[in-house]
Amino acid sequence: MKKLYVVVPAVLLVFASVHAQTDTAILTRDTLSFQQPEKIEQPEDKEVYKLNWGADIPVTATGTLWSLYAFTKIYSKDPSDAETILALDRNNIPGFDRWAIRPYNEKVDNISYLPFYGSMPVPIFFLFDKKMRKDIAKLSFLYLEAMSVTGLLYTGSTYFTNRYRPYVWHEETPLDYRTRGGGKNSFFAGHVALVATSTFFFAQVWADYHPHSKAKWVWYGLAGAATGATAYWRYRGGLHFPSDVVLGLAQGTLTGILVPKLHKTRIIKNPNLSITPFTGLSHGLAVRYKL
Repeated sequence: MKKLYVVVPAVLLVFASVHAQTDTAILTRDTLSFQQPEKIEQPEDKEVYKLNWGADIPVTATGTLWSLYAFTKIYSKDPSDAETILALDRNNIPGFDRWAIRPYNEKVDNISYLPFYGSMPVPIFFLFDKKMRKDIAKLSFLYLEAMSVTGLLYTGSTYFTNRYRPYVWHEETPLDYRTRGGGKNSFFAGHVALVATSTFFFAQVWADYHPHSKAKWVWYGLAGAATGATAYWRYRGGLHFPSDVVLGLAQGTLTGILVPKLHKTRIIKNPNLSITPFTGLSHGLAVRYKL
């Protein structure tokens, strides 16, 4: 314990004063020169992502199980009665959404499923890149985690709210279609959120495995195009208000990008920096930085 009492004050004294030398800085009780180490790129053999099973498994399991349960509920809501639908007042819709009221368009609705189904099997594309192929299991799990988070947020919002879709408010939509239980699932745009999560996840993973490749901007561009097209078609089909679309786009994009980023392995080191303990007349740390 006595040695500990000597070491701690000595170390504190070392870091209490600053003195710069030209080529080498040695920390003693009277001198200190410290420069932040630089970030360097990860070597080829270092893992790009690191999983935290204690957190990732509960998050993924919770999101997946809840989504599987909630999907069966949000698409089997009780229908609305005709009197309630006919009594709807457009003035109850916020002004920034009111202009989007339009009749249901089945053709556009079907078109909106093209990017939706096309973006779902993203893990397959990892097999075509040698860097990502070796981590296919890890990347597939991260993809499932990202999609489960979006599924949890989307189904949760739709499960606990009943916002009528734009076509429900329009008289040209057949009444039997306006009264459907699915007509209450406007908030928020799940197709947009899922497409954004899937495509931006792939773009971010590609960028992390190929940080110096200009092709990464192509993938980000394709992700934005697929998400934007889905958002437009869901709006044009009378299925979502602009606020539903914007929220779905923002949530899906952030989830697709942040899930990989939060798992990225970061290495901070500098070959010119060394930290060595010393003892003698005093005790402390010697920090040497070669300029």
